[in-house]
Amino acid sequence: MTETPKPADQPPAEPAKPNEPAIDRAEKTIETPPVPGAENLPAQPGTTPEPVQRGERTGMFGAHDTGDTTGYGGLRSPILYPGAAVRPYGGDFDAIADALEAATDQGQIARTVIDRGEITFVIPREHLPAVVRALRDDPALRFELCLSVSGVHFPSDIGNELHVVYHLMSITNGHRRIRLEVTAPDADPHIPSVVGTYPAADWHERETWDMFGVVFDGHPALTRILMPDDWPGHPQRKDYPLGGIPVEYKGGTVPPPDQRRSYS
Repeated sequence: MTETPKPADQPPAEPAKPNEPAIDRAEKTIETPPVPGAENLPAQPGTTPEPVQRGERTGMFGAHDTGDTTGYGGLRSPILYPGAAVRPYGGDFDAIADALEAATDQGQIARTVIDRGEITFVIPREHLPAVVRALRDDPALRFELCLSVSGVHFPSDIGNELHVVYHLMSITNGHRRIRLEVTAPDADPHIPSVVGTYPAADWHERETWDMFGVVFDGHPALTRILMPDDWPGHPQRKDYPLGGIPVEYKGGTVPPPDQRRSYS
């Protein structure tokens, strides 16, 4: 009988130790299976690129201006932002990044982030109009559709508290999708409007102004779209008062969140 040869690159099996339990020997030959959905999880410390910590979240939901009504006020977790990606990006991302760099001037792209299989270009706000025109008009890019404009409020990101995110899609080039991110400080919440390039962004920018207070310079009619015109403040900012109204339920009354007792 001839022995089946082993591949040259396969390491020799580790010899069994005397009196070693069979289950321990078996565990050494079993590879740890990948965690299902791991590609959809945020980057963790120790990965490449290393995520950037921008603060700490307390409690289950991160609320800090009301009493702890959950009982989880002792929880502490870091607020992590994905770090700048390193080449090669993989997939179509390198071709998109090369074309965008060729179509724009140096310094118009602050950094590129690859996170959970998606690419984001962080753009200084003063360069946004030129970048979106290049994305729409350059033949190698042709991102003809602006699918959404949305706001995010990060009070802990000092000097860049207001973030505006744009999702773009190219029909011409195989339905590619990218994201742009632009930031502005609370003290100067101005970002150029992209309505001149993407007219469908009109109501999206109005909603972002209404909910977050971002002023889109050059917008043809920047008025509220969800709240009444005389509504004070912008309800989706994290510093907006939680407030609420009492709710009656089977003879009992549940007070508004800002009047409930604290558990911590």
